[in-house]
Amino acid sequence: MKKKFNLDEISKYLGDFAKERDWEQYHTPKNLACALSVEASELLEIFQWKNIEQEKELFSKGNTERKKVEDEISDIVTYAIRLCDVLDIDLEMVMKRKFKENEEKYPADQVKGSARKYDQY
Repeated sequence: MKKKFNLDEISKYLGDFAKERDWEQYHTPKNLACALSVEASELLEIFQWKNIEQEKELFSKGNTERKKVEDEISDIVTYAIRLCDVLDIDLEMVMKRKFKENEEKYPADQVKGSARKYDQY
């Protein structure tokens, strides 16, 4: 069975990786936020100009573009975790807080099947 990493292990690995390469000097909040944005744009670029059938194809196993999607998602999450470390943000705690806020903003009985924004209910 494959070992699953927890957030603390990933965070430590990323910190050690940067430190071993003397990259901490470049991992400022602004630089990490910029890198995160660039990676998100690279993910978006994969989907650009594709119709719904071509998009569905991206999710099929063995599709070479699927690996590109996976790689960009990994890069996005990596930069987000690294940014949290640099800013001393407890990602797990803030995610739980945000989930609770979203549950309050978007009560399932009121929003089910709708994509409207919370202030339109």
